[in-house]
Parts: sequence; structure tokens; C-alpha cells
Amino acid sequence: MALSNPSDKATLDTVTPDSVTPEAVQREAQRQRFLDARDALSRRQMSRYRELRATLDDYPLTPYLDYRELTRNLAKKTASDEIAAFLQREQGSYLARQLRRQWLDRLARQERWDDYLQFYDESVRRTELHCYALKARLQNGDDSVLDEVASLWNVPTSQPNACDDVFDAWMAAGRLTSDIAWERYTKALRARHYHLADYIARQMPEPWQKRAKLLREVDRHPETLTQTRRFAEQSEAMQTIITHGLQRLARTDAPQALSLWRGYDAQQLFSNHARLATQETIARRLIYQDHRELADNLLATVPALNSSDLIESLIRDALRHLDWERAYTWLNQLPADARDTERWRYWRARMIEELDLDNTGPEPRDLYTAVAATRSFYGFLSADKLGIDYRLLDQPAPVSETTLAAVEQHPALQRARELLLIDDVNNASREWFFTVPTLPHEQILAAGKLAQQWGWHRKGIQAMINARFWDDLQVRFPLAYAEYVQSAAQETSVHPHLLFAIARQESAFMPHARSPAGAMGLMQLMPATARQTAQRAGVSYRQADLLSPEKNIALGSRYLNELLDEFDGNRILAAAAYNAGPYRVKQWLKDTGERIPYDVWIETIPFSETRGYVQNVLSYSVIYGYRMGEKNRFITPEEARRPL
Repeated sequence: MALSNPSDKATLDTVTPDSVTPEAVQREAQRQRFLDARDALSRRQMSRYRELRATLDDYPLTPYLDYRELTRNLAKKTASDEIAAFLQREQGSYLARQLRRQWLDRLARQERWDDYLQFYDESVRRTELHCYALKARLQNGDDSVLDEVASLWNVPTSQPNACDDVFDAWMAAGRLTSDIAWERYTKALRARHYHLADYIARQMPEPWQKRAKLLREVDRHPETLTQTRRFAEQSEAMQTIITHGLQRLARTDAPQALSLWRGYDAQQLFSNHARLATQETIARRLIYQDHRELADNLLATVPALNSSDLIESLIRDALRHLDWERAYTWLNQLPADARDTERWRYWRARMIEELDLDNTGPEPRDLYTAVAATRSFYGFLSADKLGIDYRLLDQPAPVSETTLAAVEQHPALQRARELLLIDDVNNASREWFFTVPTLPHEQILAAGKLAQQWGWHRKGIQAMINARFWDDLQVRFPLAYAEYVQSAAQETSVHPHLLFAIARQESAFMPHARSPAGAMGLMQLMPATARQTAQRAGVSYRQADLLSPEKNIALGSRYLNELLDEFDGNRILAAAAYNAGPYRVKQWLKDTGERIPYDVWIETIPFSETRGYVQNVLSYSVIYGYRMGEKNRFITPEEARRPL
């Protein structure tokens, strides 16, 4: 299997030092002295540290030594001057912001308000420090601070304790009105922050406390709305209570919510915004609960219910039931910009074919031809319909050598590279995210090229996203860890195209990726799944193995192979199961009832995340075939012939 570019070999999957030149040798020596100096500072071997530090003035990571030394000595009398010098010297850097935050926090705890205002800068972007700045201004007699507090207080979450003194002064000045308190109460309740909501209710006068109590009751028991006499008061607050309750009720009983809504809508003067929000929520839940006739009638009688995602839900519901006529009717109700996307042009062609319509607009073949010109899920589907080659549109990002050289010398990028070389990935990422998104367009592209050269694939991919440049396939779809992928493919029946596609979708080739749910590594395996897979394969396993690219790919490929076996080799179902779990996929197949075409099944996957996941994995498989110098089919003939 041929690699399309020698630079994609696995040696670039870890950051490698510079070529062996006198400069590279000098830099390697500096790198080691830096590590020695950092160790000496940690051990408080200050003479040794000073000796090493004196040799590192031109080394990119020296500011990290200065930062660490300063943060350990914030209590020194000379700290203020030394910190000011560091902030000036490293102005605009990630470390400067971090040091400023720490110094401000210390000044606030010491109540050195004049010094605080001298060092405060809004670029610190922390609510706690912002509140301290307001407090400092209050201490200096600046009462205009009170004009800035309402937006800080009126949020759905609890604010830091640092804001308490400012909030107390604001409330003591009579600035907390019933309207503001009610608005925050409703925000907190909708965000499920009940303790905060209870606190806010206690700040309200008696009549408003009663309304808050009623809203809390409706939130817990939305069926209370059937007691319509309790909700007869004509006020905006009561309308908020009613609409909140109806939206909650719709989650479990959308037809009842619709029935009650009609009565309340005749009784209350709801704003247009509240009316549409409530009707849209009810419509969505009607669709979800399979009350399609009620949903269709609601949208037919309320023309303003025309948001793209709501109508798309109706189209998918019709497709799920192979009701092509209903799907086509709703497709024509989409806003023009949505109707003209690749997705819905493809489906327009499919619907015209299924209904055998005498079409006055473009013919299905014309629609397929236009969509097939794109590198996308629907483009590949359309190309298969026409029996033509896929359009891959591979174009390197236009970056001049001058720009590439300039970005390579950018202090933040130099620090990021050196941090990678000493295996400090976290700080390397912080430097990258602090700087690269702020660069001019061509420099972002250059940063992406550099990341690719360093083997830092995820950052190269992210740079192309930041720059909205989609056609550099070498950067966006690297053949990362190719040696491990090919080895895993040989051990299983999984093709390398699919392994690359899964790893690209799961982690963008970030070996230490961790998801909020606990999935780990390149192929984002859950520890329990990895352990069970290892046991069935008879291989040793430790959780730390998931952060090893070689072992993660080996286990991930075995698990994917098991899913392919479970779903008779069908990549569509295996990919869906990899994302959502095999149980859910089997349930979706069961819920479908009659067997439906593969493209309909993918389009109507209930979870939008899984739908996008499957579409990406299939598309990425085609792209990786191209990157490896091979041709492979988007959907195999067996997958296309077999309804799901």
C-alpha cells in the first residue's frame, strides 16, 4: 500500500529535533540546560539555578523559568517591580496573562487596591478579577461602578465570592429591581440551578415570591397547568410561567401541551417571541413522539414556524417512514438558503426519482452532477448515483516561504515547539491556542503547515479550520501513525482507510485526547471497552496503554473489527455503533420496522452527533483511500444493495 507523500511516514508523528547542524546541536544543549535549570529551581538549588539561567537568555523557554521564579516569590518587597518588568518584556504572551492573573489575585487578597488598578487589564478575562477591579474602584469612591453591575449579577449561574461586596453595595443602593430579580430567577431555573433560584427568590418582595413559588411548582409538575384558574393573572410574569410549564410538559406529553397551549393562547397576550418559542418546542416534541399529523397541522396553521432545523426534522420524519410525498412537501417549505445546500439538493433528486415527478426544475441527474462536484458525504453519494469518480479537490494551502519562515520565528510558536520537544504538551497547546487564532489568515495557514511538519496533527487540522481552508488534504487528513495503522489492519480484517477515518474523526490524531465521558487516546476508547476487548483478544492491558498510539490503535482496531463482525461487515452500522454503542444501533434498526435504503437510514439516525459521525467516517474513508494512492468505494455494492 503506497503512501502518497514520504513526509507522512510515522517518524513525524512525534516531534523530532532539528537536523544535525551546529545550530541544532547548540539548541539541544540549551534544551538540556533549561531542564537542568528547571530542576534546580524546583529543588531550590539557587546557585546552580542562577548559573544555568545566565546561559539561557536567547532560549525560547527561558520566560518559563522567570515565570516560575516570580510566582514563587510574590511576597518579596521587590515583586511588584519585577512583575511589571516581566509583563512589559513578555507583553501579549500567554505567560504574561497568567502572571498578571496571579498577581492581581494576590493584590486583591492583600486589599492593595491602588496597586490592583495599576496592574488590572481587561485582557485577564476572569469574572473574579473583574469584580475585584469594580471593588477597587468603589474603594476609591467611583460610584459609577454601580451602573456596570446589573449585567454581572443577572446571569443564570452563581458568580464568584469576589463579587459579593460589589453586589451588596449595588443592592444597598436600591439597584436590584423586581424585574431584574425575576429575570435572573427564570434564567437560573431554566439552567436547573435550583439553589441559586431559591436564593434569588428570597431577594424578591412578597408578590414576586408567590410567582416564583408557582413557577417552581410548574417546573416540577408541569401538569399543574391543567388547573387553568390558577394561571388567569394577566401579566408578563404569568406568561413566563405558562410558557415554561408548557415547554416542560411537551417533553412527556406534547399533544396535551398543544391542547393547553391553544386555551392559554386565547387567554393571554403572549409576545410573538414567546409564542413562537413555545409552538416550536411543542412541534419538535410532537415529531419526536411520533404525532406527525398534529405536527404537520401545527406548522400548516402557523406559517412563522419555518426554521430550517424544525422543517428538517419533519423531512427526516417523513423519510424515516418512506413517505416521499410528505418529505417532498416539507422540502419545498425550507428557506431558500437551506434548500440549496448539498444535503437537500441530493434529497430533492432522490425524492423526484422516487415520486417519478414531471419536474419543471432541474432534473435529478443535473442535481446529482452539481452536488458530485463537492468533496462531501452528499457529493460522494451523488457520484455513486452517476457512476463517476469522486472530486477530491486537493490543493495545498497557499503559504509563501517568507511567511512560513516568519511564523516559524514567532516567539509563541518557538515556545510551543520547544515545549513539545520536552514533552510538555499541555503548555504547548496553551501557547498555540493563545496565539495562533489571532494571527492573520496566511500566518494561520503557515502555522498549520508547521504543525504538520512537527507531527502535531491535531493543531495542523485546527489551523485549517481556523483559516477556513478546506482543500489542503495533506494537512487536514494526515497519514499519521501509518506503521501502527497498517500493523493493526494486518492483525484484523479492518481496512486501513477505515482505521484512519475513525482516528481522524475521534481525536484528530491527538494521542492524549480525553473526552468528558472518559474515552481516551487516538481512537477514543472507553477503559471498560478496551479492557473487555483486550480480554477477548487475550492480550495484556493497562489503562495507561490507551495513551500509547500503538496500543490504542491495536485495541481500537480489534473493537472495530468486533463491531463489523456483529453487523455483518456493514461499515455504516459499525461506525454508528462505535459512536453510540451497539445496543442503540440495534434498537434503531428495530424501531425502523420495515427495511429502508442505506442513505435514508443514515439521514434519519436519531442522534445528530451519530448522524454526522457516520457521514464523516464514510467520507474520510474515501479521502484516505486517495491519500494512500488507492481507489475505494464510498458505499460498497454489498452495502448499497442491502437495506437496513
